[in-house]
Amino acid sequence: MTSSQSRKIALVTGGNRGLGKDMALSLARMGMDVVLTFKSNAAEGEAVADEIRALGGRAAALRLDLSDIGALDGFVDRVKATLRDTFDGAQRLDFLVNNAGIGRAIPLDSLTEADFDAFAGVHFKGVLFLTQKTLRLMNDGGGVVFITAAADRYNVPGYGLYAACKGAIEVFSRYVAKEYGPRGIRSNTVAPGGVATDFNGGFIRDNANVQAMVVAQTPMGRLAEPHDIGGLVALLCSDDARWLTGQRLEATGGFNI
Repeated sequence: MTSSQSRKIALVTGGNRGLGKDMALSLARMGMDVVLTFKSNAAEGEAVADEIRALGGRAAALRLDLSDIGALDGFVDRVKATLRDTFDGAQRLDFLVNNAGIGRAIPLDSLTEADFDAFAGVHFKGVLFLTQKTLRLMNDGGGVVFITAAADRYNVPGYGLYAACKGAIEVFSRYVAKEYGPRGIRSNTVAPGGVATDFNGGFIRDNANVQAMVVAQTPMGRLAEPHDIGGLVALLCSDDARWLTGQRLEATGGFNI
């Protein structure tokens, strides 16, 4: 076990459930301390923090609503206070995992401006400005991982807006890699495929026909499990990935290749 002074610290958005929960736990198993966020369910966030503490790490769960851009400065102030009070006077983060998001199928013909504002506000504007503010708090040699979506490659009807926002973040990630590379900060994206979680109302988890379709087009013959994604994110935050930046890693088991 590394000492508390040498342990690195990651901020994982949406770390209270689903893929984000496994990302937070995977980082903790690797020896990192974790600040995770939740949007509304504080009990879920604290339960994950307790699991991290049981693994020997330090953890905190903070509320974050990415759609509220005006609240981001206050959120960063809470992160700073949490680092000081919970993480033995730490002043900076090492990694940011941009995972939090929303999902819903919206056919283009019925897409509204309000839909656009909601999705772009969370998946692009919110992520962009949170990343900007967090990079000011990040140690040299750290990194950012953006969770995007394989749907921006294999086009799924109804998910054009969602995929377009994720595609914008993939471009942004490369610019982060370019501009922050001189500080040794790397930036990569992970694009998951079908995973049976509660995301998007459990669309894949609760739909046997969708599961069968995904499995039939996946050479590895199954749906992804949360740890397939969480483990990859942890790898990208490890020293073994120190020379990897500006890349998009599609984690789909080979879906639709």
